[in-house]
Amino acid sequence: MAFSFNGGSGGGRGRGRYRPLAEINVTPLVDVMLVLLIIFMVTAPLMTSGVPVDLPKTSAQPLNSDSEPLTVSIDAEGKLFLQENALDLADLVPKLQAISQQNPERRIFVRGDKGIAYGRIMEVMGTITQGGFTKVALLAQQPAAGPAGAGAASGAAPGGVSGAAPSAPSGPAPGAAPSGRPGRS
Repeated sequence: MAFSFNGGSGGGRGRGRYRPLAEINVTPLVDVMLVLLIIFMVTAPLMTSGVPVDLPKTSAQPLNSDSEPLTVSIDAEGKLFLQENALDLADLVPKLQAISQQNPERRIFVRGDKGIAYGRIMEVMGTITQGGFTKVALLAQQPAAGPAGAGAASGAAPGGVSGAAPSAPSGPAPGAAPSGRPGRS
């Protein structure tokens, strides 16, 4: 009736016991990474401009923008927003100058709800250009289907910036992706 506590014969100490495993289990790492990927895929579309504006549709080609533009939005009630912050028209130019660090070449997009009066949009654009900014453009939503250059041949697309506007950039009017953000051409 002999009983051995060392787990093996031959008197070697620790030979039958558990040894540390030198492998890394990557399954939990992959699970966590997939969950993070799903979270980012769901939240990325929600990171667009937070002011709900119903943009008019246009068939103009999207502009190629180098830097992140500033977005001035006018909602259906006529309220003014810089990025996502509400402000008055008198405070617009000083805030734009502070954000752009006195750079008049900074791109500014004006997003106006299609139900708002055209005069309110022109008032905002005129205030921005009087503040010294030269690259001011209107955003419009591109249609889901149809020819890409149908309205751009006349010089100003429907819903775009016309040549008579005081803040019209040279070239065709900018368009925007369906999310309201400027696209690439």
